[in-house]
Amino acid sequence: MHDLVIRGGTVVDGSGQAPYRADVAIDAGLISAVGNEVGKGREEIDATGKFVTPGFVDVHTHYDGQATWDSEMAPSSWHGVTTVVMGNCGVGFAPAAPDKHDWLIGLMEGVEDIPGTALTEGLTWDWETFPEYMDALARRPRTIDIATHVPHAAVRAYVMGERQARNEDPTEADIVRMAEIVEEGLRAGALGFSTSRTAVHKSIKGEPVPGTSATKEELIAIGRAMGRAGHGVFELASDMRRDWDELGWMGEVSREFGLPVTFSAVKTPGQEVDLEEQLEEMAKQNAMGARIFAQIALRGIGVIMAWQGTVHPFRFRPAWKEIEGLPWDQQLARLKDPAFRARMISEPNVFPESDVVMLLHMIAGGWFMHYEMDPDFNYEPGEADSIMARAAAAGVTPESLAYDLLMQDEGTGFIYFPIINYQDGNLDFLKELQLRDDTVTGLSDGGAHCGTICDAAAGTFALQHWVRDRAAGRIPLELAIKRQCRDTALLYGMEDRGLLASGYLADINVIDLDALKLGKPWMAFDLPAGGKRLLQKADGYCYTIKAGQVTFKDGAMQGPLPGVVIRGPQVASTALAAE
Repeated sequence: MHDLVIRGGTVVDGSGQAPYRADVAIDAGLISAVGNEVGKGREEIDATGKFVTPGFVDVHTHYDGQATWDSEMAPSSWHGVTTVVMGNCGVGFAPAAPDKHDWLIGLMEGVEDIPGTALTEGLTWDWETFPEYMDALARRPRTIDIATHVPHAAVRAYVMGERQARNEDPTEADIVRMAEIVEEGLRAGALGFSTSRTAVHKSIKGEPVPGTSATKEELIAIGRAMGRAGHGVFELASDMRRDWDELGWMGEVSREFGLPVTFSAVKTPGQEVDLEEQLEEMAKQNAMGARIFAQIALRGIGVIMAWQGTVHPFRFRPAWKEIEGLPWDQQLARLKDPAFRARMISEPNVFPESDVVMLLHMIAGGWFMHYEMDPDFNYEPGEADSIMARAAAAGVTPESLAYDLLMQDEGTGFIYFPIINYQDGNLDFLKELQLRDDTVTGLSDGGAHCGTICDAAAGTFALQHWVRDRAAGRIPLELAIKRQCRDTALLYGMEDRGLLASGYLADINVIDLDALKLGKPWMAFDLPAGGKRLLQKADGYCYTIKAGQVTFKDGAMQGPLPGVVIRGPQVASTALAAE
């Protein structure tokens, strides 16, 4: 008698092979059998007409703070995710000198748009070193497993203190100490090291992330430390400046120390080294023995704009400045006033001094790239869907249409502005990227960009849009599952998951693909200190099972908290894991 049997479903096992009809038996948190004669279970789930898949493994999240106070781990856990890797982009909360707590919070708030007030109230800081942080994480049970990187910015600040704030170069002793801390973190269980080398990432005070201009010598020394530890992924976000030869040193680090390297690969206007050239150079480095993987998002990375969000098209108008500090009920009353509306939509923008002034102009007036987010929103909208086109068809100004869209549902309307991956007005280029062996699905940023982005639902989007609904250029279900289950797990050395086979973790989703549908985002104020965050649910997840226990049923949390902190590479408990 098995603990649990999932009966009558169509298995999409994560290997990439075609779906097939089978039952799945579970015992002691592991899959014990997959087939047609698995025997009875003490509990059984009828999965007739449903797809049975591995739990999703999301390797690019920022739950570093939330994981210390929250067990549900939403919104990722609402979307079939059973494992996350956090600490990406070089930012995190360990190691943390006692006098650097506020600084680390300001860095995370600036880079990842996580409310500083929520972090200030929620973080307990019962750690200083990275191993102590891992121990602190392990004290809280969760619905999902969590793994983490050692973040470069925290390491640099811990070692260099105020010298880092003054942008001084590290001494040889500094580099040695940073490498020691990274090695210590990996030996304590971290699955990688992360760094940020993009000017976009700044603290709440506008300071560059520590490590943005780190030298090749510093990065290679850290790679050497990872080699000594014997495992770990080197993850980075970069502007890919030509003079930095990013892929050159990535290849060197990967070959010399046997490390996989993954970088954020996106299509952005004005790139110095365009995406096609990046992929070409990556292929050359891999042909010489490197293991570099381009980490890709499956939809436009954009800003969800709202009155209560971080930005909206009227953010830089004098009328808004008059009310931005008021409580929401008072703001809403003013926004409903016809005279105030007329003034807001007619007056000019007043932009602050900024090194991203072009982006600010696009937020405030890029109407040809702004789209209404209605309940049936298509994340691949066409030209005719833009606010500019719709306003012209209606004989009104884009400003007046945008204002009215934001005022829908008592001022809770949304406008979508895809900044990255959408310069061509479609997602066509991403289809071919999903077919490559040197790319990996990522960049959901789960837990981050609380007032601007809600991409933690990336796995749901992949199934709804790329597998089922896209008008042309869809991908097979078995590929979509493999990409966000087995491929992501293997990159980070988690060989015990992402596959439905005997001896593997019983991390499983039962999905009604016909019913799968992303819901409309909403702004919640449920973080510590009433901090805001964009959330999004989905229909169609009948069951999510973590280590053999049902954690979610029809989107509702069921109570069990079997999630653990992953420490180091993981192997399946059977020889069947050999691939």
